[in-house]
Amino acid sequence: MSATLAPHIERVLYRPEEAAATLGIGRSLIYEEIRLGRLRTVRIGRRRLVPPEYVAQYVELLKREAEAVPRTV
Repeated sequence: MSATLAPHIERVLYRPEEAAATLGIGRSLIYEEIRLGRLRTVRIGRRRLVPPEYVAQYVELLKREAEAVPRTV
């Protein structure tokens, strides 16, 4: 008897909790960043979902902010 593996389906939309896990941050912080407009989302009905490209844009925003802060050694 052989086990069949379900094909891997690439996600095109993440629930906020999944986006938080991808970024390594908590649920509260992800919702705060959404509320502040720093992480964009799309709506389908009443659900808020995060496309992977918005996660990437958020990471780029964090990088720009980190570069703008003067380094102290």
